Amino acid sequence: MTSIDEKIRGKFRNEYHRLTVNLIFTINRIMGEHQQLLKNFNISLQQFNILRILRGQYPHDASLNLVKDRMLDKNSDVSRLVERLVKKNLIDRSVCPSDRRQVNLLITEKGLSLLENIDKIEKSFDQIVSGLTQDEAKTLNQLLDKLEKQ
Repeated sequence: MTSIDEKIRGKFRNEYHRLTVNLIFTINRIMGEHQQLLKNFNISLQQFNILRILRGQYPHDASLNLVKDRMLDKNSDVSRLVERLVKKNLIDRSVCPSDRRQVNLLITEKGLSLLENIDKIEKSFDQIVSGLTQDEAKTLNQLLDKLEKQ
């Protein structure tokens, strides 16, 4: 197993610096592998995130603001991503009858079907982090949760 030190061939100021670089390096690798898996389904990681959010709300619709709040990538241009998903007939977009400023989104049957197909390769997603035991994964989740609360 190669360490982050060998991969980037750099020096670190301290263990905190090493940890930050290691996290960035690792998340970029994991995201790249996720993107490769989703490429077969002609959707991006951000589009997949929106579809999963909407599936969680189904059969009810969700406001655009709710989707924005729940996005993993807070820098995503959600309106642009939604437009692409509408064009692919994976979601429907409508104006809220009680508040015309609010846009509602609903996953379509085609969108649900696409997610069912992606679910079939779910083990491929898990495989990306399978080098850890269940206990190690739990510990790492707890540590990351601790960092997120800061």
